[in-house]
Amino acid sequence: QVQLVESGGGLVQPGGSLGLSCAASGSTFNINRMAWYRQAPGKERELVATITSADNTDYSDSVKGRFTISRGDAKNTVYLQMNNLKPEDTAVYYCNARRPYSSTSFLHYWGQGTQVTVSS
Repeated sequence: QVQLVESGGGLVQPGGSLGLSCAASGSTFNINRMAWYRQAPGKERELVATITSADNTDYSDSVKGRFTISRGDAKNTVYLQMNNLKPEDTAVYYCNARRPYSSTSFLHYWGQGTQVTVSS
């Protein structure tokens, strides 16, 4: 099992910045990707940013150029730096870790979620 604990989040004004952290513990071997997802009220959970074990990153179009995903030196912590925040970024943000289960499937682990609210 993998445990993911998120921190950060809160209330910020439009145009402001906020950082999220996610610490992974437990059986973290063979995790090949970590990611941030978000879910706004009444909407489906969406993928925001990913970082692979090789430190390759990818972003959704809605956050590209504003958000940065990175990993700590210990590789068990992942960060999401969010700049130029917009009201539409308001959501619960979830940390995700993924490891291969078979040649065609993965096991996913989730954090408890942290609220980000962008409002004046």
